[in-house]
Parts: sequence; C-alpha cells; structure tokens
Amino acid sequence: MTPVRPATPERSGRRTVAVLVRDGVLPMELGLVHQLFGTARSAAGEPLYDVRTCAPRPGRIRTDADFPIYAEHGLATVAAADTVLVPASHETDESLRPGGLPEELAEALRTAAALRRPEDASALRRIASICTGSFVLAAAGLLDGRRATTHWMSADLFARTFPSVTVDPGVLYVDEGRILTSAGEAAGIDLCLHMIRRDHGAAVAAEVARRTVVPPHREGGQAQYIQRPVESEGLTSTSASRAWALTRLAEPLTLAELAAHDAMSVRTYSRRFREETGLTPIQWLTQRRVDRARELLEQTDHTVDRIATEAGFGTGASLRAHFQAGLGVPPGAYRSTFRGNVRQG
Repeated sequence: MTPVRPATPERSGRRTVAVLVRDGVLPMELGLVHQLFGTARSAAGEPLYDVRTCAPRPGRIRTDADFPIYAEHGLATVAAADTVLVPASHETDESLRPGGLPEELAEALRTAAALRRPEDASALRRIASICTGSFVLAAAGLLDGRRATTHWMSADLFARTFPSVTVDPGVLYVDEGRILTSAGEAAGIDLCLHMIRRDHGAAVAAEVARRTVVPPHREGGQAQYIQRPVESEGLTSTSASRAWALTRLAEPLTLAELAAHDAMSVRTYSRRFREETGLTPIQWLTQRRVDRARELLEQTDHTVDRIATEAGFGTGASLRAHFQAGLGVPPGAYRSTFRGNVRQG
C-alpha cells in the first residue's frame, strides 16, 4: 500500500476544510458545509475558509438522490486539511465495523488527526462527522475512549458496534476538542456554526447564520428531537417567553416571570421548556447572556463590568465565572482573540 502523503496547503491565510464524500453521500450535508464555511468572511470581507470536496478516488460520486457530484480532490487533501468533515453515506455507514475502512482511507483520517498546521505548531487539526459519518470516524479508531453522537435512529447500532465509544444519542453535537460528531442533517448546521464560532468568534458565526437564514446558535446539549414536535390544539409553547426574554437580558428575569408570560405554572413551564429546548429555563437564559456578552466583547470597547450589566450578569465577577465555566477562557482573553473579526457597517 502506498502511504498517503499530505498535500502542501496553499498559503492563502485561509483554513482548509476538506469534505470527504463517498458513494451514497447525502447532498444536503455536503451542501451545508460548503454554504456555511464558504460564507464566513473576515472584517475586510475576505473568505476565511477554502472548502474542498474530496473522495477516496477523485471523480464522479453517486449521491443518495438522483444526481451525481464531482469530487476534485483526493485523500492527500484530506490528510493535510485543517478541518475534515465526513457527511453521511447511508449506503455503507451502518455496515462499518472496527477496522473495517479501506486502509488508505483510515490512514488519511489518522494522519489528519495527528498533524498540526505547518505555520502554527500550536494549532491542532480537527475532524468532524455529520449524522452517520460518525461510523467512519469510529471505524478508523478515532473515537475510541471518547464521547460521541450520531443520528438517534442509529445510536443503538453504533453503541453495539463500537463499545469503546461513549454514545450520547440525545444531543445535537459533541465537541471533544480535535474530534467532533453531530446528529442528523440539521444538527450538522449547528456543528458547522459551532466550529466557525470557535475559530472566529460569535459575530462571524452570527453573520454566517444571518446570511444563510438559520438560527445563530443552538447549544450542542440540546435534544435531537422533542416528543411533541408539532404543537397540538390547546397546547402552548414557550417560544413567546423566549423571544420576550431575549429583549430583556439585562433585567433580572425570574422563572416565575417567564412562566407568567406564557400563562403557565412554573412546574408546567419548566417541563415544557425542557421538552422544547433540551435545557432548563435558567440554563437557556445563562447561555443567551453569555452569547450577548460575546457580542459586546467583540464589537465594543465597554468594560467587563458594563458588559456584565448589559448582558444581565450584574457584576463583572459573575460574568467572569459564567464565561470561564461556559467557554473555558476569561472575557479578556476572548476579546483579544476575536475582537475585530466582525464586518463593520
């Protein structure tokens, strides 16, 4: 077998995203990766990513729809990419077993996972999957000893097939640092936005979401699906109170006030809120306040104390504690990393 030699990345300043497709690929998943990463722009309006469609053998690839696609790049590009995304191929994914990938493909994925960016030895590469693309990562041995997710309908089979992986079927995506996995197609949007946010900050990710007309942020811990996906007559949603709360983040909102806005008891409201979002009302409110603090850190010169007030944390100490707990960095470090990424005007 000829070893896969990583291609030399172009020194454009962009991060290379390799989308690894196989026969039977879901075209929606391929398209969403190109759309989201391809839309991301710097403050100067320059593209932040170079997205490339790759295959084990470049050329014509069958999709699960009635049309083919063409993959221009091969495994050398996969091995050298900053980010590798593996969308689902229902034709083959669920038949994969540990060690069951063609060795050349498995080696390319392992090489990508091991390499660092040539121009920045501190920046680790990463690999992510959408839907049952997680079976590919697991078959390559990249998920051993890790937590991961996949489409909820495939989770039991995944757990039986790869017992060394801790499967969480109830979340949208799992971020294990260099290895990320997501649930079904729509969760792939959340995963891509999460990675863009991690690379370039909340404002860039929000602009991508606005251009694409998708929700800017759904936390990975949110449930993949809810038991009551369509509102039935006579049942109310918590969406009105959530929209109301987003305009009042600076105020000291209480659970009782949120429930009263939707004319529910606190107990009913809390249950329904968790059914619809996968979070408690307080968890959701805290995450939205962190999001608001991110925007203010990126886009203003306000002090941490003022941002804490405007985001609803009250004090700088409270903001620092929640920011550190949620993002793993203090507000000052976040600002120095992501300030200036947003396009002005």
